[in-house]
Formats: sequence, C-alpha cells, structure tokens
Amino acid sequence: MSFKKCAYLLLIALATLNVSAQKVKKLPKKPNIIYILADDLGIANVSCYGADLFKTPEIDKLAKNGIRFDNAYTAPLCGPSRALIMTGRYPFRTGAMNQDQTSLMKQTEEIMMPSTLKPAGYVTSCVGKWGQLPLGPAEFGFDDFIRFKGSGVYWNDKTKGEEYVENGETKTLKDDEYMPDLMHNHLVNFLAKNKEKPFYVYYPMSHIHAKIVRTPDSKPGSDLYTDNINYMDKLVGKLMKVLDSLKLRDNTLIFFMGDNGEAGAHGLSSTINGGKHLIGKKGTMQECGSLVPLIANWPGVIAPSQTTKSIIDATDFFPTITEIAGGKLPDNTIIDGRSFAQQLIGKKEPKRDWMFMELGKTWYVREAKWKLNKENELFDMSKAPYEEILVPSDTKDKEAIEARVRIQGILDKLNPAGGKLDEGDGSGRHANKVKNEKGEKVKKNKNKEKEEE
Repeated sequence: MSFKKCAYLLLIALATLNVSAQKVKKLPKKPNIIYILADDLGIANVSCYGADLFKTPEIDKLAKNGIRFDNAYTAPLCGPSRALIMTGRYPFRTGAMNQDQTSLMKQTEEIMMPSTLKPAGYVTSCVGKWGQLPLGPAEFGFDDFIRFKGSGVYWNDKTKGEEYVENGETKTLKDDEYMPDLMHNHLVNFLAKNKEKPFYVYYPMSHIHAKIVRTPDSKPGSDLYTDNINYMDKLVGKLMKVLDSLKLRDNTLIFFMGDNGEAGAHGLSSTINGGKHLIGKKGTMQECGSLVPLIANWPGVIAPSQTTKSIIDATDFFPTITEIAGGKLPDNTIIDGRSFAQQLIGKKEPKRDWMFMELGKTWYVREAKWKLNKENELFDMSKAPYEEILVPSDTKDKEAIEARVRIQGILDKLNPAGGKLDEGDGSGRHANKVKNEKGEKVKKNKNKEKEEE
C-alpha cells in the first residue's frame, strides 16, 4: 500500500473518530428527571460547599459525581422561589413577588412544568410541599401527588393541623408517622409503578424548614437542627439506593437545590471554609438570601468532579428540563429562563451574563462582579458571598461606570416597573391586609404567617 493511500485512510479514520466524538455531545432521549428542592437550605448547610458546622455525605456524592454550581440563584422566600422554578417567568410577569400574590397565579394564565413534559410522554409527580403556589399539583398538570399544608410538617401536631392530601384524598398524619418518610414511601411507589416510562418528579422536601423538631434518628440531647440536616441527607441517599435497585439510576438526571437562603433557625452564624461569615439570609436581598446550593448529577452523561461559576437563574429550570425531555415551550408566553441543558453535557454554549432578582417592592440585576438594584445602588461583588461593597455614586472607576450603564440597560429592557407590582408591605412576605370571604379587608394572623413562610 502506498504512503499516500495510508495517509488518506488515516485521515478518514480520524474524521470518523471526530464525528463519533461529536455524537457523544448529545442529550440522551427521554431520561428520567428528579428535581429535589430542599427547604431553607443555604450553602453553609452543605459540606461540599465548605460548610463549617454540617456534614452532608450523600449530597456530596452527587456533587463528586456531577456538577456543583457556585453561582445559582433563586428568590429569597419560598413562594416566589417556587414560582420562578415552576413557570420560568419573572415576578413582574406572574405577580409572584410576595407570598400572598404567589397564591393568586391562575392556571389559565401561567403554565407550569408538567404541561410541557406530558406531551413529550412523561408521567409526572409532585411529592411534598406545594407551599404558597395556588390550588394544587393536579390543577397545574401533575399526574400524581402527595402534599402537606404549610411548611415544616414532620409529626402529627394537633395545634397546627395534620392533614395532607394524596392524589385528591385528604388524610390525617398518624401519631407514629413522620411526614418526610411518608413522602419518601409515596415516591418509591411512584417510581416502582412507572419505571418503564420516562418520569419527572418534583420533590420539594419538608426539611429543613422550621419548626425544628426531632427526627426518627434523634437521640436525647442531640442538636435538632443538625439532626434534621442529617436526616434530609439520609433521605437523598435512600432515594439513590432505590433508583439503583430499580435499575433506573443510570438513566436519571438528578437536580438538588435549595429553595432560598438559610433561615438561621439554628441560631448560629453561617460560616464556610474555616469561619468565613456569609452576607445575607432568607428574606433578604443580600447575596445569601438568593445564593443556593445546586448540584446536577447524571451518570455517564455529566462528567464527574466539576465545579462551575456559571450563573444560573431559577427561571432557567423550566426551559432546561423541557429541552432535556424533548418538550416544547409554550407559544405566546414569555419565558425568561435560558436552557443550560447543553452545558450539562460539556458543550461550550453561550452562558448567562446576568441574573434578575425581584422580591416585594425591590429588584436587582447581578453580573459576575457587579450588582445594580432598583435604588440605583451599584455593588462590587468580587468578594461575595462574604461582602457586598457599595460603589460611591461619584466613582471615577471606569469599569464601575461601564457596569452601571450596562446593567441599567438590562433593567430598562426588562422594565419590571411596567409589569405587575407588589401589593403587600414590600417585604415579600405577606400583604399587611388581605380580604376575607366577603371581600372585606382584615389583618392577617401573624403567628400563622410565620408558620407558613
């Protein structure tokens, strides 16, 4: 064989290998998807993020064998956060900028994730907290569900109410039943029943929302907050074992995320990486009100041991999960999220340059280094999550001046002031007054508010 012919055949072989390599960079068809949403879990509660006080070995395994996102953001409170995730739309479009208005969204106006997945052949389940979202999971398209009322439901507590609803049937939590275990068992049954179909599970956990009480594993004198984080982590591990036993693990994409920043229910300062204090917590518009843990794990598809500083906005899950499922985004509806599906498989697709956050009567846009809020305050975020440095309004720093102009342009284009506005007290929690059944304005029960937030 001549040298020229050998060289030609070699080039053909290399080209074939290159094409094969490119084919690997495709999303597998119809994977199972489980989206785990922990309640009030901040980065200082998860050991793979450097938490000083807590260990989460099962969650850490997901990160070790997948991607840990270091710049994932969602709204600083439960209801507005869940609205972002489930609709892919900003609050000035949906009205979900406070806990009360979140519950006023209508299924005739807002489309949630199951509605894009079911036409793609998916069976869907919601397991856990429905929170301040309106109506129930079935009304927004879920085929299967178990939900409890309010937040932080663990044991039968007659002063709070022990009812939960399972596929339309109202039931009562028995004295010896632990709601997180009941949810896990429901999930296991759903997986076993639907293992031959592609499925999507939205798994909003009860942990670690207050009130912080004992777990089935608690010992006399143990720290209950730590116990709850440990039990949440244990449930994540148990779910992975179930997927393994059903031979579903290799075809299942797992997202694990916190629904807002840490609530501080343990009464201690939140620190990571050897005592570094974090700025902001649940309910605040500072960094760690919205910065949350996010991990994506997909055996054989997502390369292991990755960390990324790519910005993820909570609205991104709607288009991302829809793309992965092979679904179609709704027509004539503005979806603010941007899919990061291709990023999961290692493609260098265009990534987000900024995220938008709104709560109550205020908002901001955050870039990698800069943040500009409604009040026209510019912050240098180069030392986040430990500091937010206010930039003087008369700064002569060229980079800061350019950042202010650039981000203001983004805000002008979004125009949140031109959309739906907050009708509450501005905090994002609840309106000062609500209407009773007769349409009369009445004051809210403050104790009830605290239980539900």
